[in-house]
Amino acid sequence: MVTEGSLNAAAAAFLTFARVEKGLSAHTLASYSLDMKGFLEFCGSRKMDSIPCAGRVGEYLDTLYARGLSSRSVARHLTTLRGFYRFLVAEGRIGEDATALLSAPRQWQNLPKYLTSQQVGDLLRAPDGARPGGCRDRAMLEVLYACGLRVSELCSLKLTDLDLELGFLRVTGKGGKQRLVPVGRKAQEAMRAYLASGRGALLKLKSSHYLFVTNRGGAMTRQGFWKLLGRHGRKAGILRNLTPHVVRHSFATHLLEGGADLRSVQTMLGHSDIATTQIYTHVVRTRLRSVVDRHHPRA
Repeated sequence: MVTEGSLNAAAAAFLTFARVEKGLSAHTLASYSLDMKGFLEFCGSRKMDSIPCAGRVGEYLDTLYARGLSSRSVARHLTTLRGFYRFLVAEGRIGEDATALLSAPRQWQNLPKYLTSQQVGDLLRAPDGARPGGCRDRAMLEVLYACGLRVSELCSLKLTDLDLELGFLRVTGKGGKQRLVPVGRKAQEAMRAYLASGRGALLKLKSSHYLFVTNRGGAMTRQGFWKLLGRHGRKAGILRNLTPHVVRHSFATHLLEGGADLRSVQTMLGHSDIATTQIYTHVVRTRLRSVVDRHHPRA
């Protein structure tokens, strides 16, 4: 039985397991750490002398609702706790999983937002390709849309991950899983221009193994890319809700609208479960419905 005195140690062991053995990303580990910190503070405030039972875990989730967290956020906390309890069972520290019978909060499935082809074109033309920074920005935006990458995947690309002769990128996704993604002709042209003139001018004789760099010689960060995306979005007239994920959603939606099969889109997006990819079929059906309503004489 895990006692209060060893609860912190058990949580630390779980986070080490998640990092070393499960190979979770730094972003996911940060979320796990934050969730576990809140849970441990709850346990300490209740002066619990053993690992909390299902009722206590349910009480903790109720406190999250009371703080105004959304169902999606509470569901994420429950996912973290389920991983923690399963770890304790597997390690033989407790006999049964107290979270096994807890139901995840019901969430509304929001259809992903995406850009029209015209908006994407305006966005890709927004950077000034005559400047080194603009040349890099255009290449990043072209690759983001051409390959449907997550922003963390885009920023962590290395020079050795790109093969322009074959037209492929090697992408390292969640859990360290790698996949090959084809790079379109326009994105290849933007990458060649960036590698020929933009990247060297930004590095100023410095060296870096990262593909996309800043004028200080370091790798482009997720936060830095969010800022430049917003700036180019405003220039393109896209004033609201523009995020890297919207561009990723646009990639998937436009592929399906063009006739791509769901399995191919799943592979390129790096989804482990095709159910995650299937949400895009709802987007396409919604668009088809609107087209019929607008143009069919008996709609």
